[in-house]
Amino acid sequence: MGIQNILIILSMAACLMSTSMATPGIATFYTSYVPSACYGSTQQGVMIASAGDAIWNNGAACGKFVTVRCTGPRNPVPHPCTGESVRVKIVDHCPGCQSTLDLSKESFTKIANPVAGIINIDYY
Repeated sequence: MGIQNILIILSMAACLMSTSMATPGIATFYTSYVPSACYGSTQQGVMIASAGDAIWNNGAACGKFVTVRCTGPRNPVPHPCTGESVRVKIVDHCPGCQSTLDLSKESFTKIANPVAGIINIDYY
């Protein structure tokens, strides 16, 4: 077995592991990024998210990075997913949100059509 075959097998295993460790959730998006619960008025870029109550953990989620992938629609917008994933930094809390993650519009748009407004996701 050549080195190329070994690398292919290792890549496939890594993909399977990351998919199996993903947690299902719901994502929406927002457009006003400061102030935030974690960083006040300090900008943190645009690949960011607000954590819903399920992952906020009294602020322990602040500064953590999660990778998010759209898995399907939650409303009549057909095929919202782009097939890409995005890595976001948790910068805020979204208390009482219907979503697990409230993504910045820029990060939401990378993984889904923003017309959908709300999508099913996997995150890890």
